[in-house]
Amino acid sequence: MLRSAAFKSLLFISLYCTAVAGQKPFKVIAFFTGKNDPAHISFVAEANRWFPEQAKKYHFQYDTTSNWQHLNADFLQSYQVVLFLDTRPEAPEQRAAFEDYMEKGGGFIGFHFSAFALTPSAYPQDWDWYHNRLLGTGQYLSNTWRPTAAILRKEGAGHPVLQNIPDTFRTAPNEWYRWEKDLRYNPDICILLSIDSASFPLGTGPKAHEIWHSGYYPVVWTNSKYRMIYMNMGHNDMDYGGTNKALSSSFSSVVQNRLLLNALLWLGREER
Repeated sequence: MLRSAAFKSLLFISLYCTAVAGQKPFKVIAFFTGKNDPAHISFVAEANRWFPEQAKKYHFQYDTTSNWQHLNADFLQSYQVVLFLDTRPEAPEQRAAFEDYMEKGGGFIGFHFSAFALTPSAYPQDWDWYHNRLLGTGQYLSNTWRPTAAILRKEGAGHPVLQNIPDTFRTAPNEWYRWEKDLRYNPDICILLSIDSASFPLGTGPKAHEIWHSGYYPVVWTNSKYRMIYMNMGHNDMDYGGTNKALSSSFSSVVQNRLLLNALLWLGREER
């Protein structure tokens, strides 16, 4: 009986690997800056280790660059999915190329700080198409502190990105954002995951406004007019003012990793 079960397990794995290998490969390009907050730099370094490991398992190509000049039509035409690991493009020609890529059906995953915009700041809200139309967020309003894990709950039942994701799960530690616009009232936005009330109080301070005790906070969503996913994850806890070493990992949650992989495979394998 045990031999039979083992044989069936091996057969399933063999058939699964054959099916994955038989699928048409897709290409992913991840843009990053990696010069600002140590937590964002830490996340970029982790991402650029984790994604190549997944690429070997799931039959896609992962490339990465900190040269934002590559964000142009000729370069992007080779890639099915674009990732913004930490920041957004600033040059008008780069923004125009990304808009055109998305309008023509390109895939996109944005992480954490890539959605940040605050006027006045070093990253003002000066790109309406991106912050209002694509992401739907408008400006950044505030965040929790310190970075802590949260319990998330599913909102968009039946969406491919939520396949094999439990109704609630615990994330890796993160700094959580809230936004100017309420995404629940945007007909183009489908919220996939939000912070569950079991998370409250969320954050440890020391400032009182950095600890959330109630409210509605979307964390992962998609826009029905585009092939995109935004994920608020991407900020490790750090030993600020000391060693600047990471105290947590954004890839420490098995379920969160599955969610991310679901999103990437959905965008990469879906026909435009």
